[in-house]
Amino acid sequence: SQRRMRRAISFHAAGLADDKEERRVMKEVKPTVFVVDDDAAVREQFGDVSLDDALGKAFHDGRLAHAGLAQEHGVVVIASLFEKRAEGLYHNTAVIIDADGSLLGIYRKMHIPDDPLFYEKFYFTPGDTGFRTWDTRFGRIGVLICWDQWYPEAARLTAMSGAEILFYPTAIGWHPSEKAEYGVHQHGAWETIQRSHAIANGCYVAAVNRIGLERPIGGDGLEFWGQSFVAGTSGQLLGKASVDQPENLLVSVDLAKVDVTRTHWPFLRDRRIDAYGDLTRRYRD
Repeated sequence: SQRRMRRAISFHAAGLADDKEERRVMKEVKPTVFVVDDDAAVREQFGDVSLDDALGKAFHDGRLAHAGLAQEHGVVVIASLFEKRAEGLYHNTAVIIDADGSLLGIYRKMHIPDDPLFYEKFYFTPGDTGFRTWDTRFGRIGVLICWDQWYPEAARLTAMSGAEILFYPTAIGWHPSEKAEYGVHQHGAWETIQRSHAIANGCYVAAVNRIGLERPIGGDGLEFWGQSFVAGTSGQLLGKASVDQPENLLVSVDLAKVDVTRTHWPFLRDRRIDAYGDLTRRYRD
């Protein structure tokens, strides 16, 4: 369903495919939305079940649907789902599905924001999977979600697990009333921090954002700024999508460049791991 209501389950997709020995990344999509706002909508989509059961069924059905697509098209699929783990316990979760349709694993979003119109602490429990990577048919990838993208520690630990590409399924945008004054700087910061992850870790970064305006009753809503992109191992932009149009972005990447970059910019080699103990503290005071 493409109906819009206050409570929904969103899916953000990113893919890897093999085409003439080229590895291609990126798809910017407006999330598929399953409406579960009220009892009538729940019954319409999921039958005679409760809202909690509907959330659990949507997670299960969404995972199966994406597995079928992965197998049919021979692509790796990263799908962000609203996971019901138990009654009253929900996660913002990405499922990683290999090109044969097999489930490689899940990642639960670690950093949970609480900003105006991003009141995620009410819905989501912080993740407990840690920062993980998976060997797919086309390369070793790491997946983080949205607010995770602002944390160098998350990117570093994922890269240290062997990730050649970091994927960030995302839904971020402007408050319309702030866009004129802060919009350029906000988007610039978002792009810069993720390109810096590529530089610091000598790997590729694929940031997948949505587009469109979501306007709740009585509010200005959020204007999602799109502009999904792929950054190379030196942080260079390899491809970038538009700000307001749905599109497929195909970018060829050469995973051999991860080794070349890390050899000539040996940031991992020169880390002083004996001096970083205080990073586990909240603040040095």
